[in-house]
Amino acid sequence: MNDAVPGFVPRLLTDPAVSLFRADERVFTAMLGGWRAQMLARGLTVGTIEGRCRLVDRFQVFSAEFPWQWRPVDIEQFLAELRSGKQPLSLTTLRSYSNAVAMFCAYLTHPAYGWGEFCERTFGDIPSQICFEWNTPRHTTDDAVPTARRAFTKVELQKLFDYLDDLIDREYATGSKRWLPLLRDSVAFKVCYAYGLRRRELTMLDLEDFGPNPHVADYGRFGAVLVRWAKGTAGSGPRRRTVLTVPEFDWVVEQLRIWTAGGMRQQFPTAERSTALWPSERGARMTLGGFGDAFAAARDAVGLPKELGLHCLRHSYVTHLIEAGYDPAFVQTQVGHAYASTTSLYTSVSSDFKQKTVQKMIARRIATQEDQDA
Repeated sequence: MNDAVPGFVPRLLTDPAVSLFRADERVFTAMLGGWRAQMLARGLTVGTIEGRCRLVDRFQVFSAEFPWQWRPVDIEQFLAELRSGKQPLSLTTLRSYSNAVAMFCAYLTHPAYGWGEFCERTFGDIPSQICFEWNTPRHTTDDAVPTARRAFTKVELQKLFDYLDDLIDREYATGSKRWLPLLRDSVAFKVCYAYGLRRRELTMLDLEDFGPNPHVADYGRFGAVLVRWAKGTAGSGPRRRTVLTVPEFDWVVEQLRIWTAGGMRQQFPTAERSTALWPSERGARMTLGGFGDAFAAARDAVGLPKELGLHCLRHSYVTHLIEAGYDPAFVQTQVGHAYASTTSLYTSVSSDFKQKTVQKMIARRIATQEDQDA
């Protein structure tokens, strides 16, 4: 093995003619640099890489030790302090922290990079893995969705959208300029619901992202939407997926036509300088925070629970498609979930749907029993 491997011990450290002043700090810096090179070679995004390196650096400061001195108790104390503070971290964040340290330790202990031999020769000790199943948060999907988060009922959604429509009409009638941003927000929320989008996916939509579905000509250029900023995995950056317009939400086609071809979007002064579907009053594109604040204001105005945020529209999309009888595999593809178990967590079907399902199964069983008795 040679130092051509991304992340291998740098020649500067292995050169016997070079003395190492403050060796522990210089070696730790070189370790982070090597890990950074290895992650770049894997194709991870710069943001993911820098975030992980900052976390490992933070852990080193907390432990007051260096990687070849780390022990399992160090990560346990680190995570315990983060979990027990005034604002304890969520299990998801805690898991991402422990995963970063575990991946760094895995890099250091892999024989391909030479850090074990180097540390034993230089410090008389070697790095070891300190993160295990028994001292870090387990990776399960059961805690992926907060308990309070759920789908909107259809009655709640109707109440929310009716409020926005009425508010737009009132503002327009009084000559207020607020009607236009309110219309933008209303259409955006409906698009978010009708395609089951994540918040960032909604914000990053461009005019060119919509296209026809050759099998459903009635939808025109809004038969499908290409989501170019879908959530990636393992720091790989955004992914892409195509979401088809479905009959249960075909009312969104007219909303999009009015917004794009009806001249509404073009009334924003920033619209000419950008292809963003949702221009803002001062910038080329609406922000996550802008949409989040607008949605929270509308939700509070109609008296809905505060835990029902903008992301819950995505939960509602999944739930209402399942209730409409769509195949779960199709729904999973539409929302871009890698695992069916994740889609199931987004589903909170109504009691009415459950009762109808039970009644249908009872009727089928009775019919089967009658056929057998005949």
